[in-house]
Amino acid sequence: MRYKLALSCLLIMFLFTPNALAQPNASGQVEIFDIKQEQVVKTRPVNPAIEKEAKTYLTNITDLYRKASPIPKEGFMIKIPLEPAVQLQNQWMNEPVDQVIVVVGEKEKPFLLVLDKQNQARLFTFKGDVNELLKLLDYTP
Repeated sequence: MRYKLALSCLLIMFLFTPNALAQPNASGQVEIFDIKQEQVVKTRPVNPAIEKEAKTYLTNITDLYRKASPIPKEGFMIKIPLEPAVQLQNQWMNEPVDQVIVVVGEKEKPFLLVLDKQNQARLFTFKGDVNELLKLLDYTP
């Protein structure tokens, strides 16, 4: 299971990296990655409302995400940079987080992917509705 998780995390980092390198100020950009198309389909500058929504998800973490294969075959992922970093403090993690990835599958509830200081992926379930975030991003899957 750790192997699959590590492989999935590497996949996510590589998938987002080419677009980030192509844009000079990509650190301030929200990126929406379509899993089936295997590409970033939309970017948008971060704004306070988007950051607030991401912080709300982080403060409403309910549990670890426990599925063996975390990345769905269809759906999308939303990478949201946080500047300044947000201190995530719960029973599983206590450190600053400078980005959060919201993973939205076709048939399952959304979950969060957060990298810790050692760049190990932490997957969390959370209370919240991603529809508000989608409205802020003007994105319809």
